[in-house]
Amino acid sequence: MQQQAMQAYQQVARRTTNPRDLEANLLSRSASNLQRIREDWEKSQSELNAALVFNSKLWRVFLGSVTRADNPLPAAIRQNVANLGVFVMNQTMKLEARPEPAKLDVLITINRELAAGLRAAANPPA
Repeated sequence: MQQQAMQAYQQVARRTTNPRDLEANLLSRSASNLQRIREDWEKSQSELNAALVFNSKLWRVFLGSVTRADNPLPAAIRQNVANLGVFVMNQTMKLEARPEPAKLDVLITINRELAAGLRAAANPPA
């Protein structure tokens, strides 16, 4: 019963959540997963691949969105997000080739900073 209630809540939340808030939440979740792995590297390193795959999928969606001709964002912002996306993908490949906890820092920071920017844009001060 509780599971059904949770699923119903999540469905409504998906329909009513501002897209920028949703993107910010996903970026924050990815950053948190990466941070947790970094902090407990010895025990959590086995989870690294799944966390990197999740982060890469998220960034592929962003890259696909900002490179579409009908994207309403200004060209400069689209270019900045695309550049960040390419950088994230390159960092991810480096991590996959030679995993080191310190290499996660840049991905964590980028995700957190972008999430904060999306939240600020989605909820401007009154």
